[in-house]
Amino acid sequence: MSRTAEQTRTRRPVPPASGGRGRTTAVTVVVVALVVAHVVAVRETEFSLAALFEGREGMARFLSEAFPPDLSWSETVRPALEATGITLWIGLLGTTFSIPTSALLAVWGSRTTAPNAVVYQVSRAIMSFFRAVPDIVFALIFVTAVGLGPFAGVLALICHNTGVMGKLWSESIEEIDPGPSEALRTAGGSRAQIVANATFPQVSASLLGLLLYRFDVNVRSSLVLGLVGAGGIGLLINQSIKSFQFDAMLTQIIVVLVLVIVVDLFSAAVRRRLAL
Repeated sequence: MSRTAEQTRTRRPVPPASGGRGRTTAVTVVVVALVVAHVVAVRETEFSLAALFEGREGMARFLSEAFPPDLSWSETVRPALEATGITLWIGLLGTTFSIPTSALLAVWGSRTTAPNAVVYQVSRAIMSFFRAVPDIVFALIFVTAVGLGPFAGVLALICHNTGVMGKLWSESIEEIDPGPSEALRTAGGSRAQIVANATFPQVSASLLGLLLYRFDVNVRSSLVLGLVGAGGIGLLINQSIKSFQFDAMLTQIIVVLVLVIVVDLFSAAVRRRLAL
């Protein structure tokens, strides 16, 4: 008998790995937890397809009153276009005016560029606060401060977008190559010089792409802010619903749809150019 055959006969069977059994148990626990969570959520939210089916007559009546849309120029279309322009400007200013604060918090809230641990933790806490408070809550606060109108919507978007965009930018900064920064630091460059000449040049395309993404989101958010008195097309839609002018509401929704498509196409075109 050969030596290889003897080794084969005397080799002990390898016991099954315990890691596989533990992984299966963990997956089972997660699946059971998700099922239980969905059962509780369905009960607590009173989710019912039967109720939706029973309300089909009301939905049909609503749609019959909305069609055809009201296309009268002076009473519906022109005010809708003007209000949509305000919605666009709210989203634009809410995005661009938050750039300085977002950039500052991103630099201070990144491990690679923060001056010290205290500044890092404080910056992360500020960004977390601005992200945690919804923009519509900020809008309600600023409406009580500056009154009804688009200015409250701009302030609300600046606050919320500062937290979101600062967080996204800080994560991009943390992924940069530390080599150029170390070279500048060794050469005696100040922290501001390192950030301006080594950090931002590496992430400029990524930061601009994220900025365009947030502009897209903020335009949509400014529509919702109008529902609480922050101006724009959302305010007109809310007024049309309250006055049961569903045909005018449908026209306003169509105008909003066109605006969203145009903004999407613009953002996608710019991002493609950045990727070239």
